[in-house]
Amino acid sequence: MEKNHHLLSELFLQLGLPAGPEQINAFVAAHSPLPHGTSLSEATFWNTAQAAFLREALEQDSDWVEAVDQLNEALRQAPLPNLE
Repeated sequence: MEKNHHLLSELFLQLGLPAGPEQINAFVAAHSPLPHGTSLSEATFWNTAQAAFLREALEQDSDWVEAVDQLNEALRQAPLPNLE
């Protein structure tokens, strides 16, 4: 059985967040880096439903897992300094 995989922008829509490239970049910049030892679903900026969705996507290895992993990786990196 072939799984469907979702884009990061689709994950943002699923989470009820703005999903344009600029909005995704702004979200990642505003919330990264995640504190060491904090799982993605435990981050304080998620509401209860968002945290549950992320946790279940990983636990169930759902078709969202690649996008969730991509977001997790992006949030683990320090934001680039503003060079303007």
